Amino acid sequence: MSVDLQTVKRVARLARIAVTEEEAAQMAGELNAILGFVEQLGEVDVSGVEPMTSVMPLAMRQRADVVTDGDKAPDIVANAPATDENFFLVPKVVE
Repeated sequence: MSVDLQTVKRVARLARIAVTEEEAAQMAGELNAILGFVEQLGEVDVSGVEPMTSVMPLAMRQRADVVTDGDKAPDIVANAPATDENFFLVPKVVE
């Protein structure tokens, strides 16, 4: 895949980046080099390689999913100007 000058200008416009003609030409070359490298990565044989999240085998530490605090709704809404059954009441802002 090759990136031409028009594509660079279009991407720059979509990203709201102002580029000159010289900068666009330079970016086209840089983007083509990046895409060439990505195409090289696609040629690598990765069959039999398991996906991984780290280069080191790590076991995720997990904690018990236990409720340690709760029943504080009355305390939370105590200083609210208007409440109804432990819910905050706010004025209507959209009609």
